[in-house]
Amino acid sequence: MTRLLLALFFVLFSISLQAVESARPKVGLVLSGGAARGLAHIGVLKALEEQGVKIDAIAGTSMGAVIGGLYASGYKIDELEKLALAIDWQQALSDSPPRKDIPFRRKQDDYDFLVKQRLSFRDDGSLGLPLGVIQGQNLALMLESLLAHTSDTRDFDKLPIPFRAVATDIASGEKVVFSSGHLPRVIRASMSIPAVFAPVELDGRLLVDGGMVDNIPLDVAREMGVDVAIVVDIGTPLQSRKQLATVVDVLNQSITLMTRRNSEEQLAALSGDDILIQPPLASFGVTDFGRAKEMIDAGYRATRILDTRLGALRAVDSNDTQLSDARSPNQRTPVITAIKVENDSKVSDDVIRYYIRQPVGERLDMGRLQTDMGTLYGLDYFERVQYRVVHKGPDNTLVINARGRRSGTDYLRLGLNLSDDLRGDSAFNLGASYRVNGINKLGGEWLSRVQIGDQQELYSEFYQPLDTGSRFFVAPYLKAQAQNVEATLDNDPIAEYRLERYGFGLNLGRQIANNGELRFGVGQAWGRADVRIGDADLPSLSFSEGFLEAKYSFDTLDNVYFPHDGEDIGLTVRQYEPGLGSDQRYRQWEFKLDKVLSHGPNTWVLGGLYGRTLDDAEVVTSSFLLGGARQLSGFRQDSVSGQNINLMRAIYYRRLTPRSYLPLDFPLYGGASLERGRAWNNDNEFDSGYINAASVFLGFDTPLGPLNFTYGINDANEKAVYLNLGQSF
Repeated sequence: MTRLLLALFFVLFSISLQAVESARPKVGLVLSGGAARGLAHIGVLKALEEQGVKIDAIAGTSMGAVIGGLYASGYKIDELEKLALAIDWQQALSDSPPRKDIPFRRKQDDYDFLVKQRLSFRDDGSLGLPLGVIQGQNLALMLESLLAHTSDTRDFDKLPIPFRAVATDIASGEKVVFSSGHLPRVIRASMSIPAVFAPVELDGRLLVDGGMVDNIPLDVAREMGVDVAIVVDIGTPLQSRKQLATVVDVLNQSITLMTRRNSEEQLAALSGDDILIQPPLASFGVTDFGRAKEMIDAGYRATRILDTRLGALRAVDSNDTQLSDARSPNQRTPVITAIKVENDSKVSDDVIRYYIRQPVGERLDMGRLQTDMGTLYGLDYFERVQYRVVHKGPDNTLVINARGRRSGTDYLRLGLNLSDDLRGDSAFNLGASYRVNGINKLGGEWLSRVQIGDQQELYSEFYQPLDTGSRFFVAPYLKAQAQNVEATLDNDPIAEYRLERYGFGLNLGRQIANNGELRFGVGQAWGRADVRIGDADLPSLSFSEGFLEAKYSFDTLDNVYFPHDGEDIGLTVRQYEPGLGSDQRYRQWEFKLDKVLSHGPNTWVLGGLYGRTLDDAEVVTSSFLLGGARQLSGFRQDSVSGQNINLMRAIYYRRLTPRSYLPLDFPLYGGASLERGRAWNNDNEFDSGYINAASVFLGFDTPLGPLNFTYGINDANEKAVYLNLGQSF
């Protein structure tokens, strides 16, 4: 009898709980857009969970779709907080992968003294312009990695919390509400700020940020059948007349006007039962990702103020088995049973497959996959490289989707450097390179480079990979050079020669992961050296060269212009042989090293170079060059020559401007260098002795490339001013 009474008690208690739960109003959460300000949504969610408020549906726009989509898919609040604080937002909101992930061949492009920005051309020769400043490559990869566990969920009502995202059809101006689809792609579409992010193509539509038509999607939540809406408005306030000082300010204000207008329409539709949360975010900008913790706290405090009203929405039992299961980390890393490639680019599927190191039969390795996708994108053939996991029964197929770059894969880059010794002697060089990509399915390319000025150069190389991973390659080349070389006797310049050299060669090589390259080559050259300045009776020279060459390069710098970490190593060894057509037999080698160390905004570059000519040879044709900013500062560019050189240097610089969390980050650096070097010839008629030099400089990382203003002096009583757009060190 006792057991019967206990059973009856539990049945009645369960029925009463269900009755209370059914009487609880269905609660919808509406999360508005506002870029970085949207991180306040995390604080709101944290406070709602502490109050025991169960969310039955979520509708979000732009950043509201990001936070809402992650939460609806099962992320815990503490996970969202950690993500907001740990994500490298500058990297996420750019297209370039970390430089360490870029193939070594593409890293070499940075050393052509050229500026970082480039123009792309299509196969028909027309200029290719993108649909947005940012293609969203890294952002899309981040969303895919965070939401890999939702790949088999096409109906958003089947997520742990039903979800909707809003986007805008840029062609028609219509609002597009997503209740199904590939969740990462849908969220990416919802936050595509026009002109900033490239639009997303989905279901035949070209989609941009949903805030253009519905920044506070209260109406969408109503259509999901909610009884009470909790609306979070983090919209950007309008700037005052005095604050509108630049074209960027006006553009931002224009977007804000559009979003505020439709936001006010939605806010006017709030009922008496709805709850409006407006975190105090007036002091936060749309790019203040670095202040994530403060914005999360602002959202949290603004919500806790409403504890009394929110208490009425508290669920009797907030335990949700579906939500708990979804929040298990193992659910987000499925075991991959197959890999498939979708590709419409110029390179073959095998090339793409080579770079994907995910083992079949093992759990998805997110970190390694992110690196692999960065390497693929760094090949410069793709508008985007994305992935998804397709679940079918027990099978999980990793699908790699590579879309060819519609704006073209042929690139033009420009560069400029100037120097003046403050004594009326100036030097300049203007250069350009043009690279034709995708000549064949293995990724063959043709690079041509031209430079005019004090150093004239024409270089053309055909680079042909011999396997799908470009591990082995062959690279024939043609080269023509003209430059000034000083002849010195007893440490006094007696003449300046104009040295011209023409030649060709063939290299066989091996790339070493993404960091290095080893080349073996043979070359031949002919040339002439005529007196340009000095005694006209000095002899002119004609010469012939034939040589064997080995070259090793290693590069782990995180940024070639103003690095903060890594090292750059180069070693070149040449053997000139009469049997190959050389007038003289002699050996040369050159070694270069730069090691970068940083602490906070402070960076040190330690290193130098050493060049030796080991046998007797004609001085003019076998000399190395020094001189220029941070290359024995105070001397003109390449004005110090000798058969043997060494240079030791220590460079310090500090970032003077705060970091921006958008790609439009143009930092200003201030720095100085200390240098010590020497140049000498083998016959001992010239030996500069050790020269101490120093410089101070300002460096500005502009949209075109790094712009450096340098003033250098040395103890040889030389001083100079340098202006350089392009290579910094």
